[in-house]
Amino acid sequence: MTENITDRSLTTNQKARFARHIMLPQVGEEGQKKIISSSVLVVGAGGLGSPVLMYLAAAGIGKIGIIDDDIVDITNLQRQIIHSTSSIGELKVDSAKKRISQINPDIEVEIFNFRLGIENIENIVKNYDIVVDGTDNFATRYTISDCCEILGKPWVFGSIHRFEGQVSVFNLNGSPNYRDLFPKAPPPELAPNCAEAGVLGVLPGMIGSYQANEVLKIVLDIGDTLDSELLLIDALSMNIRKLSYTADKDRQKITELTEEAISCAVSQDEEQSLDAPQIEENMKEINPSDYLKKVEQGWNPFFLDVRGEAEEMIVSLPNTDLRITHTEIPSRIEEIPTDRDIVVYCRSGMRSAMVVKFLENSGDYNNELYNLSGGIHLWSNTVDSSIPKY
Repeated sequence: MTENITDRSLTTNQKARFARHIMLPQVGEEGQKKIISSSVLVVGAGGLGSPVLMYLAAAGIGKIGIIDDDIVDITNLQRQIIHSTSSIGELKVDSAKKRISQINPDIEVEIFNFRLGIENIENIVKNYDIVVDGTDNFATRYTISDCCEILGKPWVFGSIHRFEGQVSVFNLNGSPNYRDLFPKAPPPELAPNCAEAGVLGVLPGMIGSYQANEVLKIVLDIGDTLDSELLLIDALSMNIRKLSYTADKDRQKITELTEEAISCAVSQDEEQSLDAPQIEENMKEINPSDYLKKVEQGWNPFFLDVRGEAEEMIVSLPNTDLRITHTEIPSRIEEIPTDRDIVVYCRSGMRSAMVVKFLENSGDYNNELYNLSGGIHLWSNTVDSSIPKY
């Protein structure tokens, strides 16, 4: 909790700033005091975190924590509205803190410029009343879920994919947790992130606003919160529906954070994709510079792009022979020649590594198979900066 002001009146400035709240019978001055005395940790200062942070700051949440280890990139600006063009290259936590201070300078903002993990989460979460999930990976969500279950903290979940979003509230006064609704993560290829699948720019704003709404209802103890319910929103059709769920009575409750517990919920591929791709030791890789040198010396490999069609429209690497989305490789494998060396690429090197492994296991390819390490991103960094990173 932040400094408790429930025993004293709001200042003249606070009464003016929060007048529209105070006019609401369900909030009033006492409710606004609760808001100012509350603390919220927002995990992620990206698409979902942006509207959550700005609306909670505007509402007057007294203490806001922001955890994110990323920097602002131009590709973020289509949806991450807390940042601006002038923020490119800044730490996201610094950019977000600056914007919050512009909205409401009275808020205490605590920033954490690192990735949330089992080694640090408890020491952070214990100092906040509510946690908001603004992440884009399953490992962090399971870590948040387990920590909140151990510490008895409620947390507000949000998820986005292309034109669809989800919102729920977990662990509120003993309500079901994330593991009750999602016992195990889906395979990573069935749950691509925004960089791979794309997302409508306004969708994070819609879902993040719902998340901020849930936070305020929890703080004020008003309305019907989304604990035990999953809100599903389709931005194309504007269909909104709710699914009910219950706690899994057979699930063993989490009492301590362990790597084993996370790895049981998240596949090895998903864990690896959280950082730079980790390729198996026996898999052959070639970096963009070495690839070009060998081509200049007469090497003529089959250059295979395994990204999606929309990504191809953004950029393709020179002399690409064929593009097949990585999920379609098994059904179109006959289009890939067996009498040439093959170099496979994607955006960052993860999907291409999966394809190389699949081709190796097929037993049909006796020539050399290479994963283009770092994909288009490393190509842009080391070979040709005019190639856009997205």
